[in-house]
Amino acid sequence: MLQRGNGGTRRSGIDAVAFQKTLKESISCSGTGLHSGHRLTLTLRPADPDTGLVFRRTDLPGRGATIQAQWDNVVDSRLCTTIGNDEGVTIGTIEHLVAALAGAGVDNVLVEVNGAEVPAMDGSAEPFSFLIECAGTVEQDAPRKAIQILEPVSVGDVTKSATLMPSSGRSFSFEIDFDNSLIGRQHLHVELVNGTFRRELARARTFGFEHEVAAMRSMGLARGGSLENAVVVSDGRILNEDGLRFDDEFVRHKLLDSIGDIYLAGYPIIGHFHGFKSGHALNNTLLRTLFDRPDAWRLVTLDGEMAEPVRAPVQRTPVAANA
Repeated sequence: MLQRGNGGTRRSGIDAVAFQKTLKESISCSGTGLHSGHRLTLTLRPADPDTGLVFRRTDLPGRGATIQAQWDNVVDSRLCTTIGNDEGVTIGTIEHLVAALAGAGVDNVLVEVNGAEVPAMDGSAEPFSFLIECAGTVEQDAPRKAIQILEPVSVGDVTKSATLMPSSGRSFSFEIDFDNSLIGRQHLHVELVNGTFRRELARARTFGFEHEVAAMRSMGLARGGSLENAVVVSDGRILNEDGLRFDDEFVRHKLLDSIGDIYLAGYPIIGHFHGFKSGHALNNTLLRTLFDRPDAWRLVTLDGEMAEPVRAPVQRTPVAANA
């Protein structure tokens, strides 16, 4: 007889089937938009199986305010990941929240926000991970799907690159190399298992250089940026009074960003991601290249530790305009 498991599985004898997860209940928070500077309210709500990650602008009426968070809806990647729809509606700075959802294994959620970007909070994914923990998660009556990498796919060049390659698990690695004595060259590899995201990555904050702030603001970006939601580097020193949360916080945050960007594949990835100085734009180019290569991937259901091909295409569950 099938029974509830403790880690997103149901067990019958020695067999284990991984099932999709959503939130147990809705939960909200408020904060400042990193680029807009506006005060924003965010609400996470449970969603039906096979819904995926759906964002909705509550400051706009009708179904046109709803956007599926997936790779082919990315419309801007300047310093953050922004998704949009055919109605011209956009929501930006989604990568930290999406990374937290990936780290918590949440498959289906409705994200409501009353503006054009997700609030920055403290510049990390930790506040979103805390929200998910407070809301709790629940298994759903549908098996979990994933994208299994079958052949290596890489984009970029010798100066920066992003790669997906076959692997039996879910792992990410990243390497940065800055011409700055405080940062320099840093490398990190993580396996996304047993709460690794929350312990090792969630608290790592976005960062920038003081001399870049004026240029970003002239582009209409970073208007809400401050030492409260970003690590700021100036002439080889950290301007934040509390310093760094990790000695290698810079590469940890770049890896966090990549996890958020790659989860826009629509499903978790069974494989290994490696980034070398890549950013949001290159990460999205990697996904676009992957899906242009049908020989390089397959959609599978997760059956315990095994991956089995799905028998039919998965259809996303539409979200009602006034849900």
